Amino acid sequence: MKLSFTKMHGCGNDYVYFNCFSGEVPNPEKLAITLSDHHFGIGGDGIILICPSDVADAKMRMFNADGSEGKMCGNGIRCVGKYLYDYGMVSDKTEITVETLSGIKTLQLYPENGKVKTVRVDMGAAMLNPKDIPVYLDGERVVDAPLVIDEKVYHITCVSMGNPHCVVFIKEDVDSLDLERIGPKFENNPLFPERVNTEFVNILSDGTLKMRVWERGSGETWACGTGACAVGVTAVLSGLFKKGEDITVHLRGGDLVINYTDQTVLMTGPATTVFEGTIEI
Repeated sequence: MKLSFTKMHGCGNDYVYFNCFSGEVPNPEKLAITLSDHHFGIGGDGIILICPSDVADAKMRMFNADGSEGKMCGNGIRCVGKYLYDYGMVSDKTEITVETLSGIKTLQLYPENGKVKTVRVDMGAAMLNPKDIPVYLDGERVVDAPLVIDEKVYHITCVSMGNPHCVVFIKEDVDSLDLERIGPKFENNPLFPERVNTEFVNILSDGTLKMRVWERGSGETWACGTGACAVGVTAVLSGLFKKGEDITVHLRGGDLVINYTDQTVLMTGPATTVFEGTIEI
């Protein structure tokens, strides 16, 4: 069986995209594992299916590199918006909706010369109740709470953007972190019954933030849109920014701009097509 695909990325967070309007992709869990391999597959952080929806312009399903299905991907959904516009699937609309397992998201598309370059996503309200994240800690919020990993105390803030995040502000340069060692210990900590995505963050002298992310099911990725949103929310909760301010977050693959308001979290960033192809499975 031959399948046509498009390789796309948002700030280096790369997925293999399949248009499912004309037919289903079989066994996406297994396919995600196979195609994500950089040596024997196409390479990427997983696969994303662009499907018909009864309640939105399209539906997005995303599968991590380990085959697990995720509820939401901020970088991925920007690329879905670009795909739908660039391939004429939403006519010339620049405001569209995409159904996800975390609800319907509204996207504002910014095309240049007939192709979308940048997308702003209304990511919805941040969830701070520990039960909604979920995390096994008491109280109405988990902000700057101590967590001991390898006999070292980290201070964590937990946020759900449709998927669970643990944000850690640190003084040491995030670029020097042994993320391959420390990331899995956060991801699989018993505090997080559904595992967790973990963001390690520096506050830079120019008032911007720099982060590295360990994603559950994928390991370190070059960017995480929901993770950048969680970082922006944490920065406001920590008093570093005010609500309604633009917050620039530097990721390994590029920059995202986050704006946390009383109603929602807005994320703006690029979406890029890398190449198209056909694979036989």
